[in-house]
Amino acid sequence: MDVIAIFSSRNETLYFSRLLQDSSFYTQIINTPKEAGKACGISVKFSYNIFPYAKNIINSKPFRTFVGFFKYNKTLSGVSLERL
Repeated sequence: MDVIAIFSSRNETLYFSRLLQDSSFYTQIINTPKEAGKACGISVKFSYNIFPYAKNIINSKPFRTFVGFFKYNKTLSGVSLERL
């Protein structure tokens, strides 16, 4: 299962991804699914296995545009998101 982190700032999205990558975690920058509503257009996708670490990063840095974490499931009919 994957998780996406959504921000309303591209800079914060890229910064969050870099923080995870600097800790040797694999991340992917993806287009924010339209199902998420308003956001900056890109999100960070990563494995659910590192979700606790990602939460610690959000809580330890002054992110001002963080929208939330969502379970991300790609289906034949689109994408399903569930807020974590």
